[in-house]
Amino acid sequence: MTAWIFTHGDADGICAGAIALSANPGSRIFFTHPYGLLEDLKAVEAGDHIIMCDIAIPDENLSEVLRLFSSFAEKGSFLYLDHHPLPEGLEKSKLPGLVIHSLTSSSSELAYFHFNPSMDQARTAIIGAIGDYLEETPRIQELLAKFDRRTLYFEAGLLIQGIEGKRRDYDLKRRIVQELAKSLPLSSDRELVDLALHQTRKEYEILKELGKYILRIGRIAYTLGFPFSLSKTAQYAIGLTDALIGVAGEEWKGCVDASFRTRSPFVDLNLIIRRIAPKFGGSGGGHPKAAGARVPKESFQDFLKEIDGSLDEALVREKCKQPATNEASEKCK
Repeated sequence: MTAWIFTHGDADGICAGAIALSANPGSRIFFTHPYGLLEDLKAVEAGDHIIMCDIAIPDENLSEVLRLFSSFAEKGSFLYLDHHPLPEGLEKSKLPGLVIHSLTSSSSELAYFHFNPSMDQARTAIIGAIGDYLEETPRIQELLAKFDRRTLYFEAGLLIQGIEGKRRDYDLKRRIVQELAKSLPLSSDRELVDLALHQTRKEYEILKELGKYILRIGRIAYTLGFPFSLSKTAQYAIGLTDALIGVAGEEWKGCVDASFRTRSPFVDLNLIIRRIAPKFGGSGGGHPKAAGARVPKESFQDFLKEIDGSLDEALVREKCKQPATNEASEKCK
């Protein structure tokens, strides 16, 4: 019997995983993501105990993933702790095992208040929330009041910047999870500090050149193969062009992995990508304003063109200042 913590490799996933590890010492840390989740879960054996943090449930192979979840819950134990929108038509009550799910809190916040660890782990919860822009929730603000927030923003910055250039360095991330689980400050990790400083200097230099590499498809500004953080590049693509959506992609095993950002509160990237990516043999999703996708390389531009074509409804809502939940038939009068 093995205890596993499957978690995402970003700041929120690292911190949620650390909080889970602090409450479940000795668990194996495994970094995964929606695209590889089904394959990664094959390492689990009957009777194992599973904690899953900050991993969106993929539309692709959904029935197989849910079947595995049910098997884990029946033969061992299964805790799903997450804040991503669920696939369309899937209700929280239909998920097996113990489910802690909220769209308005970071996974780190959910982990902290579920496991109720020592106050030392409150810092970890706050850092993870900052990493996902979710530190303004009432419970995180209550925790922040117990600390000097400037120090925690500094620590969060070290983590966010330090791991940006090490996306697939899972040994580094696993070590950081273990250090956080022991309540060690991130600033005590010399390698992480050096990585954060290097990445920050690189970011300032990158900004001087990025504009030359941005392409447009309608209301989308995108780059492909630009050697920098996908999420940051997507955000800067918006800032440098005033496009509605920014996209940064990189080639990986015949596909393009892409990060999406939008400046519009009327565009739901999660919903758009979940509906359109499968038409091109891909998959994806995430949050309404920040999401990701993986599509075959040869379909990438057509994929972006169809996303751009789907934005007309959102633009009508933006012009009319209607809530994003209105039906398409509700037009300006």
